[in-house]
Amino acid sequence: MALGFGLLVAVSMITQRVQATLGETADSVETDRRVLSASRGATTVHNGYSVHQVHSASVVVREYVSSSGVVFGIAWKGLRDPDLTHLLGSYSNAYRDALRKTPRQHGRHPLEVKTDQVVVERWGHMRDLQGRAYAPVLIPPGVSIDEIR
Repeated sequence: MALGFGLLVAVSMITQRVQATLGETADSVETDRRVLSASRGATTVHNGYSVHQVHSASVVVREYVSSSGVVFGIAWKGLRDPDLTHLLGSYSNAYRDALRKTPRQHGRHPLEVKTDQVVVERWGHMRDLQGRAYAPVLIPPGVSIDEIR
């Protein structure tokens, strides 16, 4: 019985990590809120998409959801970067692989990691870190990437 319970706990932990944001439905915003130990913030509606905010003690994350209900972009600002593995979901492996191949620049330079599937940009300095991530093919028609901020 203890083995069965342990297996159940392990499977549920793995399942929670696999649930994604980018490319997933708007329902994943609530999962992200729980994973980040955050509270729900404002939801604003724009032409063709909505923005859902979640606030934790160290970061504010904004998730951009198309009118069809798919998360196409994420932006953050805070004392530290959020867990991108979780927020990027199925795109996290492509991001990690591209990050390894991206040359490092010393000093205060923005970091841009770009693949065919996902773009991740990070900038800022200690205690004021910002960034955004988006899947270019998921951006709704008429929405500029500059709106993901």
